Amino acid sequence: MTSVDEVAGSNIAAPGGAGLKLASGIFGPLAVGLALLSAAVTFLVLTGLTPIQPNHEVVVTVLLANAAMVLILLAIIVREIVLIVQALRHGRPGARLHARIVGLFSVIAAVPAILVAVVASITLDRGLDTWFSSRTQTLIANSLTVAQAYFREHAAMIRNDIMAMAFDLGRAKPLFDQDRARFRQFLTIQAADRGLPNAIIIHSDLSVVERTERPGPTRNEMMPPAAGALADVSDSEPQIALLTEAKTVAAVIKLRGYDDAYLYVSRPVDPRVAEQLEATQASVTEYANLQEHRLGVQVAFALMYTVIALSVLLSGVWIGLNFAKSLVAPIRRLIGAADQVSTGNLYVQVPVRPGEGDLAQLGETFNKMTQELRTQRDDLMRAHNLIDSRRRFTEAVLAGASAGVIGVDAEGKISILNRSAEKLIGRTEADALGRPLADIVPELGALFSEARSGFQRLVQGQVMINRGGRERNLSVRVTTEQSAAAQHGFVITLDDITDLVTAQRTSAWADIARRIAHEIKNPLTPIQLSAERLRRKYGSAITDDKAVFEQCTDTIVRQVEDIKRMVDEFSKFARMPKPVMTAEDVADTVRQVVFLMRVGHSDLDIVVATPEGPLMAEFDRRLISQGLTNIIKNAAEAIAAVPPAEIDRGRIKVEVKRDGGDIVIDVFDNGIGLPKDNRNRLLEPYVTTREKGTGLGLAIVGRILEDHGGTIELSDLPAGMFGGRGAWARLRFAAAHVGDKAQSVPEVRKVASER
Repeated sequence: MTSVDEVAGSNIAAPGGAGLKLASGIFGPLAVGLALLSAAVTFLVLTGLTPIQPNHEVVVTVLLANAAMVLILLAIIVREIVLIVQALRHGRPGARLHARIVGLFSVIAAVPAILVAVVASITLDRGLDTWFSSRTQTLIANSLTVAQAYFREHAAMIRNDIMAMAFDLGRAKPLFDQDRARFRQFLTIQAADRGLPNAIIIHSDLSVVERTERPGPTRNEMMPPAAGALADVSDSEPQIALLTEAKTVAAVIKLRGYDDAYLYVSRPVDPRVAEQLEATQASVTEYANLQEHRLGVQVAFALMYTVIALSVLLSGVWIGLNFAKSLVAPIRRLIGAADQVSTGNLYVQVPVRPGEGDLAQLGETFNKMTQELRTQRDDLMRAHNLIDSRRRFTEAVLAGASAGVIGVDAEGKISILNRSAEKLIGRTEADALGRPLADIVPELGALFSEARSGFQRLVQGQVMINRGGRERNLSVRVTTEQSAAAQHGFVITLDDITDLVTAQRTSAWADIARRIAHEIKNPLTPIQLSAERLRRKYGSAITDDKAVFEQCTDTIVRQVEDIKRMVDEFSKFARMPKPVMTAEDVADTVRQVVFLMRVGHSDLDIVVATPEGPLMAEFDRRLISQGLTNIIKNAAEAIAAVPPAEIDRGRIKVEVKRDGGDIVIDVFDNGIGLPKDNRNRLLEPYVTTREKGTGLGLAIVGRILEDHGGTIELSDLPAGMFGGRGAWARLRFAAAHVGDKAQSVPEVRKVASER
């Protein structure tokens, strides 16, 4: 059993109580603690009691942190208030008491917080007014003026010195060009006379040309000018700067008469004065920045006080809400349990406490009710599970059945369709379910109508369906469901007997071929010999109508040859030689066949596409060559049947590839194509579309592939190839010979003949 405290929590007051428990029971105390902690940290940072300096980034960070805490608390409280308002509107027990207590705590928490925020804002504004008074501004300005006067005095001195020194160095240009050592001494004397401890001549790229020879550490202490500082320096007015880090005043001027040369000198100043000047400038800058951002500082502190006050206020409000919950806990537990029951949880139990009076009795009654409901629901679930398990078993049986099964309701609409049926009718279950059987499989309409109108429980027959260009012969059985109801459904079973029918016909035609070969072949040779003997013996003796005599004897000999050819084909079909399987290269076999056909059909474009390297497999090279020759010969005859005006040139393409464990040979042509109806019957003996064909070519090819454990497929030419008109024949056989598979075809023929 699960108590309502465990499932719903003690904070459930309205629908959606589970989410409210998550918000208040977990996030509520955490948010209140973080808000108070954030307010305390903010106070310590602003008062300077921590090592963290209250600069702009820190102030913004703590402000955002407090604002985030305020938003979280506000979201939790708003949700609580929304639930309380909903409870008031619906008149739920304890809702008014809950609202009164929440309002009381909210007023108690809000009034002091608002007063503190107002007082703090006024105090800050008065304090800032004192900081930015005119007296304070005058003191800061005077200190900066004194410091700048000292700098101007030193700047004027060094300006005079560098101007005079630049003039003297300009006159000493010949000495610079002729004797660099004496020029260096001259530079040193010039700097010493003017009290300049450092003087150097540099190029615009800051490389040193000459420097004073004055010994001592100051020689290396002179800081070079910054990169790009010489861009604006002229030969008439020096550039002067105070280097506070080096405690020196530096000046630079361009030397007249020199090629890209600048004079750079420096003089140290009193370190204390330099430091004071730097500090004064920093103070003035800081004061100006503070004065500029005075309004922003006031707004920032006002916002800071506001968010701190809101954090304390909202924390107090949440504490009031939580306290109010504890006062109405008995009623809320019962409401929470009811909410859980409404979601389907019948294991919830309301904690019964003796001190709660009548509510305890109500809780006991509620617990008995949920126990009774739980018992009834368990009984229903067990029955449902039993029915569901039987349904899954039935679906598994149908999915694994090799025969196609179609369930049809009393209205003639499809209700069940297994995978085998999907393959046979060429439609998916999603497309067929709920649609009339006559629309999906119109070929079954007659048998289904007979089953619906008759009194027999079983109606069976055979139908021919054409899906995807392939015709299948199906054995159909329509069975009526065993039901006492007036309206009942039907079960249609589909068995694909195409191969069986083909085997029966093949076996029958093979028997006929053997009989014809036996009955006709014996008298052919005497007839042919007699005609030839008559022509030799009486050909010279006959003078009247000799042409007629010669024509008659030639006709007899020619027709006998034709009959012999037919008998030979009958014999080949009736007794195909047993294949001798050897390891051969399929690609080489195909190339040789294509070469011979090119020689015999020079007016056709016959191309072959084979993989690089050998394509080894176990097959009878002679039989496969014979089968491929028949296919290419049929393609050539199909091209010849096309009117010349409809085709520019005949094309035949042969492709060889490996598909898994099979070898696939595709033959494409742009001939007249294959018939739409009874296409699969072209593989049967003595079925042909040509006027003088015997109908045994494709049947022999089919027998060859069957003996190799393969099949032959006839399809239309793929779209976009050779103009879209033509035929596609695919020969497929196993790359590795399997004896049992090759022997299975004669066994099928034997069974078919027995039937």
